[in-house]
Amino acid sequence: MPISLYNSRTRRNETFAPSDPARVTMYLCGPTVYNYVHIGNARGPVVFDVLARLLRRHYPNVVYARNITDVDDKINAAALEQGVEIGTITGKFSQAYREDMAGLGIMPPDIEPYATAHIGQIIAMVENLIAGGHAYAAEGHVLFDVGSYPDYGALSGRDTEELIAGARVEVAPYKKHPADFVLWKPSTPELPGWNSPWGIGRPGWHIECSAMSAAHLGETIDIHAGGVDLLFPHHENEVAQSTCAHGGKLFARWWMHNGMLTFDGRKMSKSLGNVLLVHELLKLHPPEALRLLLLRGHYRQPLDWSEGAIVQATSTLDGWYRVLRDLADIELFPGELPVPARVEAALCDDLNTPQALAELAVLADAARQAGTAEAKAALLGGGALLGLLQQDAEAWFKRGGEQPVDAARIEALLEERRSARAARDFNRADAIRDELAAMSIVIEDGAQGTRWSVQKS
Repeated sequence: MPISLYNSRTRRNETFAPSDPARVTMYLCGPTVYNYVHIGNARGPVVFDVLARLLRRHYPNVVYARNITDVDDKINAAALEQGVEIGTITGKFSQAYREDMAGLGIMPPDIEPYATAHIGQIIAMVENLIAGGHAYAAEGHVLFDVGSYPDYGALSGRDTEELIAGARVEVAPYKKHPADFVLWKPSTPELPGWNSPWGIGRPGWHIECSAMSAAHLGETIDIHAGGVDLLFPHHENEVAQSTCAHGGKLFARWWMHNGMLTFDGRKMSKSLGNVLLVHELLKLHPPEALRLLLLRGHYRQPLDWSEGAIVQATSTLDGWYRVLRDLADIELFPGELPVPARVEAALCDDLNTPQALAELAVLADAARQAGTAEAKAALLGGGALLGLLQQDAEAWFKRGGEQPVDAARIEALLEERRSARAARDFNRADAIRDELAAMSIVIEDGAQGTRWSVQKS
């Protein structure tokens, strides 16, 4: 079935057709690694992880790049404040980011380019822009001349003057136009810097993504993705400099933007002090429940975070894993799991994850009632396309909080309880149940024996 995706560039849903079906290219703006990322930063990687999974079902070769910005003024400030080298900051938080994303079930990108590994390509692109009359050097800086690109502002749909006012751009005396943006800037001795035709300096933020994308995916890519907060100035500037550097070639055929995660209706951001770090949330909640929550709203709409929402997501997964646990003894047929058509159809409709999750709930009910290998496989196959239901059902119910669960101790108590009940020592059996309850362990007696799970607070 065809994939339809909303294109921010054309402002309409379009049937996706890559330039080369044998090599589909996608680029996602990654993190600036100076701190742990908050849960709002994870929405895009989760959503576009689902898109990558979907594309790989339809095309033999998908090349997915997600960059690491490891040179930036925020990184410099953090290093100076902590009295350490820049690499200490970027190394620590790059690894933390990868671990956090893996915790959310996000598959690694095919390519993870670092900005500092592409300084040569960045300098070459800047030189190309100067040679083409689209950039100029001034007081150690190199700036993009927005007046040289008549379509500046087309992606965000606003005129240049409105964009300037909305962005509160810095008006420097060396700029020809207030909207001109920095491609290269000088570095003082305490800051990272590289030799260039304009002196020792470092790249501006926007040029990094253009250079990395071109280096690994080509001058025209199929999909460029990111948060809607990057639409201007970052993506607008990427379009301008990439188009001009590559002789007018279209930079990205599809632009896709995910909506913001809000907290009590307000954007989640460090400046507002309402951030919830993924690094900490992974300790407090089941990671799969965090992923489910991020997929419950349509990706282009805002999504509000609440404790109630994460409790509900956990409860939903409890129900689905309960079905899988009840079907644990049913063996699946060998081969790849089937993907139910209705789940795939929902995702092919502009990544309609709410509808796909609704279809998954129907599959769980069907598996509960049918109790067959086919129904179990359909539930697992639908979950896999969403990155859900990927763990053993017993492991899901025996998950712990921040403290590890002593499974051996629990099993020993259950065995003692079974012996007590067999001996009709019900007082001892009840005492063991109470002891387990004090450990936040819930037990269920059934035809298949006694099962236990961790009661989340």
